[in-house]
Amino acid sequence: MAISTADFKNGKAIIIDGKPYTIIEFQHVKPGKGGAFVRTKVRDIRTGRVNDLTFRSGEKFDEIRLEEKEMQFLYSDGDGFNFMDMTSYEQIPVPTDAVGDAAKWLKENDIASLQYAGDELIGVEPPMFVELEVTETEPGFKGDTVQGGTKQATLETGAVVNVPMFVNNGDVLKIDTRDGRYITRV
Repeated sequence: MAISTADFKNGKAIIIDGKPYTIIEFQHVKPGKGGAFVRTKVRDIRTGRVNDLTFRSGEKFDEIRLEEKEMQFLYSDGDGFNFMDMTSYEQIPVPTDAVGDAAKWLKENDIASLQYAGDELIGVEPPMFVELEVTETEPGFKGDTVQGGTKQATLETGAVVNVPMFVNNGDVLKIDTRDGRYITRV
């Protein structure tokens, strides 16, 4: 389905020069001289690269329908990640590069959101908050909690996050996956 620049909305997915992009932001500009145009900031769906592009007002683009499917992460083998559709119980292998940074937040049996543009998988979103066990961190010493300092901790998935001094090996932490921030001990 073709849409014009007048139909632009943040988050809408379109095809530009044969590549899929999502619109991050846009601005209609009507200069005193010459024709109106639209300044846009778009993200390449495949690479994640952000571009600033300008289009003539009224220019047409093909729209892409984005879908999200909730799936359960089963396990990771050397070739990639395996997810299961919870309604049909169908198992779907996903290459490691398609999972990207989400890999450091996924642990077995977590529910993730797989994003599709048509039939093509374009990304994997982990849950917004995850609970992961600390596998390695420096021991905290009495009195260290007063300064409010932080130290690094390695979690069971291999992710490294900054945590308060009182966190020890074996603690289970709640982590915000959007920015890798420590929230609390569980």
